[in-house]
Amino acid sequence: MTQQSESTTSTTTPMPPTPTVSTVPPVSVVLPVATATTAGVATTTGVATNTAREAATPARGADDPTVSSPFPFPSPPLAAPRPLGERRVWPRTFHDRLTAPLPGLKAFARFAREGAVRPGKEGLADIPLVPHRPGPLPRADSRTVAVTWAGHASWILRIGGLTVLTDPVWSRRIIGTPARITPVGVAWESLPRVDAVLISHNHYDHLDAPTLRRLPRDTPVFVPAGLGRWFRRRQFTCVTELDWWEAAELHGVRFDFVPAHHWSKRTLTDTCHSLWGGWVATAPDGQRVYFAGDTGYGHWFSRIGRRYPGIDLALLPIGAYEPRWWLSDVHCDPEEAVQATRDLGARRMAPMHWGTFVLSAEPVLEPLIRVRAAWKEAGLAREKLWDLPIGSSRVLDRTTEEAAREASRI
Repeated sequence: MTQQSESTTSTTTPMPPTPTVSTVPPVSVVLPVATATTAGVATTTGVATNTAREAATPARGADDPTVSSPFPFPSPPLAAPRPLGERRVWPRTFHDRLTAPLPGLKAFARFAREGAVRPGKEGLADIPLVPHRPGPLPRADSRTVAVTWAGHASWILRIGGLTVLTDPVWSRRIIGTPARITPVGVAWESLPRVDAVLISHNHYDHLDAPTLRRLPRDTPVFVPAGLGRWFRRRQFTCVTELDWWEAAELHGVRFDFVPAHHWSKRTLTDTCHSLWGGWVATAPDGQRVYFAGDTGYGHWFSRIGRRYPGIDLALLPIGAYEPRWWLSDVHCDPEEAVQATRDLGARRMAPMHWGTFVLSAEPVLEPLIRVRAAWKEAGLAREKLWDLPIGSSRVLDRTTEEAAREASRI
């Protein structure tokens, strides 16, 4: 969605940014969905290097009958974790990571003619039917993996003995959008101590300053490359910035930052000045959760699945997708989210990014209806679709997961 400065009053719409005049260079690489983006990795000396290793190996789909798990071994091997809180120098822009061009004047002219960005009265009539059933957080120890959906892209992830928040937004409103249509699923006062925060990108519905102000400033925060300064200006003292395919560890839990089909913008002049992506969290015993953040559908999912085999749960966005001609490059629709689950080789999926803020034109209940239909059409086991009500939790059955992991190694 388009984002405006925190210091300005303006309208926010769930769409790519309006053209601006700035010193930012134009998009330097525009890649088709089937082609890998090169990843510029910034070092502590500020020297950028490129690698195209991802393009060398064809993807293996989740239906490959030759293996018991679609991606049995990491390919290529994972990078060594980087130090927590490391200060690094990054490129001024990440335009070269875009997998689709930002819209031009013709697209904006069409949007001006056609562009409904909110559903009509009929589409809003089902707001009372959006599932909302808050409950107590599950008990968790160092061997528990559990998730609780607070709404939108905000999850309370319990993994390896840690409590981790993803894209925490506890505010009733975000800049330029109507107030949330469902309450936050978990009261802030009910949270255990927050051990870490994962941020996917800087859009206002994923990076909420009022919520983050509630955290102690020594809370470890894991953020995309280029976003660390935003946190340090707010006195956060343990900020770890990562590039795609990089990782850091906290108390034995590994957090890998992975690519997404999206973009970044928070003010009128910072389009793509910070990176965007998702996170793979891996417990010391190998249990693994993928948080996609905000993303369109594309080639990155199969490549993430190859690098991180045996994903136990994929938290995937299914909303904010209409009109499709305008949003398909940056937001999955429900059918694409189901296909992404298969591309990842994930054992189960939990939908998110719907039923909280009205960001686009589809009816509010449509994402849930369509994802259930797509899951059934794909022939996937119903119990593997964790379509949680806001405020509800699920715990991974460790005995079942251990058996599945052992089977994948045979």
